[in-house]
Amino acid sequence: MINKQVVSAKDAVTDIFDGATVMVGGFGEAGSPIELLHALIDQGATNLTVVNNNTGSGEVGLAALIKAGRVAKMICSYPRSVGSKVFPELYKSGKIELELVPQGTLAERIRAGGAGIPAFYTATSVGTPLADGKEQRKFGDREYVLEMGLTADFAIIKGRAADRYGNVVYNKTARNFAPIMATAAKTTIVQVADFVEAGELDPEVIVTPGLFVQRVVTVTNPAFESQLIAQGVSYP
Repeated sequence: MINKQVVSAKDAVTDIFDGATVMVGGFGEAGSPIELLHALIDQGATNLTVVNNNTGSGEVGLAALIKAGRVAKMICSYPRSVGSKVFPELYKSGKIELELVPQGTLAERIRAGGAGIPAFYTATSVGTPLADGKEQRKFGDREYVLEMGLTADFAIIKGRAADRYGNVVYNKTARNFAPIMATAAKTTIVQVADFVEAGELDPEVIVTPGLFVQRVVTVTNPAFESQLIAQGVSYP
């Protein structure tokens, strides 16, 4: 019988290895898998390449992972946003690498990777430093830049509910990058607030089918970045 539920966040991330590429769901606070990120800090994997929309806030979640020195490179759209203080300082001191990707391009690179599309052309970034060194081609009267699809060894994401098969639904816009990241990773790990029996999720509203999920961990009362930051929490 298929059952993808694991006992704890610690067990869920145990095999994330040094040098792995890890996609992390979340658009700022919304959909950020705080407990899985903190478990990854405790687990100790280092030299990671992390794909996310931004670089975290305060000193919790993704920002805490970066502060712990576990991330060698960030691939993101917003390296500096409200509340981000860890990454900018490390980047200015040359201690972490950045690959800056426009947000729509980032989403499409992940989607393409999950769909088995190795590369695609987009007009975004033409005539900017982000196009330097990349193949360019003209279609009609417009220039386009070749962008590569993105895949990962692991994706760690946050859902609202899941069943033992790994079918996942999300809380409104907290889904953001999670569904496409699930398709683009070899191993997808999901934390959810509710674990339900098989058949309880309406198949018409399932966003991420269990086909794309390998592990589900229940976090009944998940933390939120803004609350932790307001409380002055710094993890660990």
